[in-house]
Amino acid sequence: MANVALVDVAIGKAQSVVGEASVAVNVHHGRAQLEAHLAGRVHISVEEPLALGTAGGVAHLRHWLDGRPVLVVNADAWHTAPLAPLLSGWDGEVVRVLVAGPAGTVLGPRSAVLASLLPWREVAGLPREPWGLWEASWRHRLAEGRLESVAVEAAFVDCGSPADYLAANLAASGGASVVGQGAVVHGELVRSVVWPGGVVGAGEVLVDAIRVGERFTVRAG
Repeated sequence: MANVALVDVAIGKAQSVVGEASVAVNVHHGRAQLEAHLAGRVHISVEEPLALGTAGGVAHLRHWLDGRPVLVVNADAWHTAPLAPLLSGWDGEVVRVLVAGPAGTVLGPRSAVLASLLPWREVAGLPREPWGLWEASWRHRLAEGRLESVAVEAAFVDCGSPADYLAANLAASGGASVVGQGAVVHGELVRSVVWPGGVVGAGEVLVDAIRVGERFTVRAG
């Protein structure tokens, strides 16, 4: 976001509370590109042949975790919340989830989830198959009264579509168009993103768009 890759934003937030040596990234889609980008920086956990979802991805890391609890963050969402409130006072026994919302907001199936803490006992029971944490863990612990919701007021954008990706970039940049490293812009940008190495020719006007390379454009408006 704003010239920082989403995965790097997530890594930075995680490292701010767990340290640099304790971060793993699950990789499936765009494997080669991500492995090159992350090489030597974090532990890379490759999911093949299927993407395992959040719960399955954590289960896939059990050997590496080796009995440790885990902080889970997703690299496909942008938000402004610090993670420290999630860890403050945690007893290491219950599942904890950080959600965007006013004080008292409780986790639900449509919540804006920012991060989660899972004790080792919870990690040990997760299925190593494509599955989400809501289905595999959170809804059950919520029903049992063994899940704590921590709410913080923060901007949040799930970057699951080009329009959302663009909205997150503009929020991160304060509303200015974002131009990646090495991009060349001779035309005009209005609420747009140009990827690193992208080109916007003289006379071109990009509005609510994402430019990749010289010609590929995604209209997000």
